[in-house]
Amino acid sequence: MPSDAPIITRRPVHAADTPDPPSAYASHRKIHPKAVRGRYRRLKTWLGVVLLALFAILPWLRWDRGPGLPDQAVLFDLGSQRFYIFALQLWPQHVYYITGVMIIASIGLFLATALGGRVWCGFTCPQTVWTDLFVWVERRVEGDRGDRIRLDKHPWTAGWLAKKTVKHAGWLAISLVTGFLGIAYLTDAPSLAADLLRFDASALAAGSVLFIAACTYAMAGFMREQMCFYVCPWPRIQAAMLDEESQVVTYQDWRGEGRAPLRKSEGWDTRTHKGFGDCIDCGQCVHVCPTGIDIRDGIQMECIGCGLCVDACNDVMARIGRPGDLIRFDTLTAQAAKAAGTPPARYRLIRPRTIVYGLMLVVVGGVMAIALAMKSSNDVSVLRDRAPLFVTLSDGRIQNAYTIKIANMSLTDRHYRLSLSGLLQARLSLSGDGSETGELSLSARANAVETYRIQVRVPHSALPDSSTPVTVVLTPDSGAGQPARHDSVFLAP
Repeated sequence: MPSDAPIITRRPVHAADTPDPPSAYASHRKIHPKAVRGRYRRLKTWLGVVLLALFAILPWLRWDRGPGLPDQAVLFDLGSQRFYIFALQLWPQHVYYITGVMIIASIGLFLATALGGRVWCGFTCPQTVWTDLFVWVERRVEGDRGDRIRLDKHPWTAGWLAKKTVKHAGWLAISLVTGFLGIAYLTDAPSLAADLLRFDASALAAGSVLFIAACTYAMAGFMREQMCFYVCPWPRIQAAMLDEESQVVTYQDWRGEGRAPLRKSEGWDTRTHKGFGDCIDCGQCVHVCPTGIDIRDGIQMECIGCGLCVDACNDVMARIGRPGDLIRFDTLTAQAAKAAGTPPARYRLIRPRTIVYGLMLVVVGGVMAIALAMKSSNDVSVLRDRAPLFVTLSDGRIQNAYTIKIANMSLTDRHYRLSLSGLLQARLSLSGDGSETGELSLSARANAVETYRIQVRVPHSALPDSSTPVTVVLTPDSGAGQPARHDSVFLAP
């Protein structure tokens, strides 16, 4: 080996020598959103006030439904299994209406996202509305962003403790009111309020109020943006709803880059000559963001589309004498055209996905409207006895027993005729009544369910098979509603 050859030494590689992979988790960074003024802030405020007012007022509205029925306009009475929404009354048999409403809400959310991005998240989501309210209390007590940051870093003093106590007392008061209102939709609101004030409420009612209050306090007071980041699935779904024509919050990088602070001695001609853009890198768009993101990095999953960064940037642009809308609601197609220096195409409201969503809304809404218009106020359910499956009588006839439940969903007592179709020579009788007839006369009280037990007897020779499909028909007297039907079977040896 030549004497000038380099001497290579080898040493064992230990685990400590290899760089650690980046962590998939990041510690929570508290966000202190700054107050801002502008059209989107005003829109958020007014929408929040209206939605909170509706939530607080609806349980107190009264609606006369007649004697013996609750007079709360909106009541989801789980105990009696009734949903009362003004003049509409839904029974468990009407669960498909609730399903239809959920489908309409989902399609409406898809359509709103395709048109305007995350407008639901930014303006009307309960998490956003309550977080806005909590931040407003925080700002009134502790001050704006800078004051709150300094207060969090300040050591404990009497003033520090007083501000924190007042803030959390306000949060707890809002949470308790929210918990009460949440349960007020499930029971009579004035009665619940009186019971709670007298400390006479049931453990279930009091516990439910405290549970909702605790969730509100935690989610709007502490978790805030983490609910949007980690809990809510919508940020991950919305990407499938957006397209190049959706209105989303965008940063016009073709106009703002390269960003650099604005010096007092520097004119815009000088900045332009240096290659600087309109963005002066003030960070106001980040400071006002409820989720703490930088919209200049592009569209992000964490952006809730509230538009507060638009207000903040427009305020800065107005103060430095530059055109507004450096950050704005726009389509990606329009932004690409502007960056290329070509006139953007006209916004297309009607496009394939909005047509599909719109047609789905029309179809489902139409079906719901027709179903509501044709909603029957009568219903019958039939449960055939299983022990025994059938009885052979002394005269050779076969007997099956059934439990009949008649739901009278009207506000008046009704009389009905119960008949059986599908079997010839069938005779019906009430349990405990020896008389037989081809048709039974039954009754049901208003807004109630009546239960009857009947026997059906058929000659064995009239039975075509060991299992014969039959239909129980319930016809209201005097044409009071449409007949109700329920399919069952008649069993024989």
